[in-house]
Amino acid sequence: MSKMRVVQVTRPNGPFEIAEREIPEPGAGQVRVKVEACGICHSDMFVKEGLWPGLQYPRVPGHEVAGRVDALGGNVTEWKKGQRVGVGWHGGHCFVCEHCRRGDFAMCVNRKVTGFDFDGGYAEYMIAPAAALAAIPDELPAEEAGPFMCAGVTVYNALRNSGARGGDVVVVHGIGGLGHLGVQYARQMGFKTVALGRGKDKEPLAKKLGAHHYIDSDASDAAAELQKLGGARVILATAPNAKAISALVDGLSVNGKLVVPAAPNEPLTVSAASLFMGRRSVAGWYSGTAKDSQDTLEFSALTGVHPMIEKYPLGRVAEAYEQMMSGKARFRAVLTTGY
Repeated sequence: MSKMRVVQVTRPNGPFEIAEREIPEPGAGQVRVKVEACGICHSDMFVKEGLWPGLQYPRVPGHEVAGRVDALGGNVTEWKKGQRVGVGWHGGHCFVCEHCRRGDFAMCVNRKVTGFDFDGGYAEYMIAPAAALAAIPDELPAEEAGPFMCAGVTVYNALRNSGARGGDVVVVHGIGGLGHLGVQYARQMGFKTVALGRGKDKEPLAKKLGAHHYIDSDASDAAAELQKLGGARVILATAPNAKAISALVDGLSVNGKLVVPAAPNEPLTVSAASLFMGRRSVAGWYSGTAKDSQDTLEFSALTGVHPMIEKYPLGRVAEAYEQMMSGKARFRAVLTTGY
């Protein structure tokens, strides 16, 4: 049997270990994916630090996977060997629970999370449920497709389901791993796009990504500046700072919505008066299903949305992970299966 290299974590807070394993065979309803690239997501820390309930070790992290179908298990007819596919956070659902029956697959009580409930993409090969795959368009290289499977689908899906319409003022708070994609998506969706960040130095990048306006929250009252633009129909809060996010509610227009796809550690503090006087709302957003990921990939290819990435071979996983955790990565760290 041929061997493959994987990056595994064998215990909570343990180091990343390069290990050699047998290349696994797919079972019924599964495919084997030959991994070409896998993004490193901040939520991989739940595996690294043992914060995910019921997590079993050793575990191979990684849920921003791009590769090719290498082998098919029984009853898999919708995919072909050699087809380019991505595997994201949403690693499949049961189709039969109450949530699935009403189409709320993200809340399936039996859903699986890639890299948490089964081994993920920090490896040369992985096994994935066929229902968790998304087709990658030819225009997207693997190292770009990977980050779209979590970071990309999270912000794209949040924006397209936000209720905003073309021409509405849409604000992206934070210009990092999520935010730099959010600005691009907002612009390509036809919104009047405002980037909100700390420091004047971020303005050139925000404008390059497509922002019509840039607000430096260090130099001005962000909520007041947004009201000068008529108020924001939607604010996508991608910077996980509870105090900064809470202060943005007053920048919303009447019927405006604050959407939070990145969870800060502290609770938000929001004035009830600010909510009911403007009929405003605050909502969270989960990433999405495999179909949502495929929609994200196709929209990105169609409109020319690209992640900014730093590439690392599997052997430099610890360095790549530290770059991501420290916020030094510009803006997504991606593992490739080369040495």
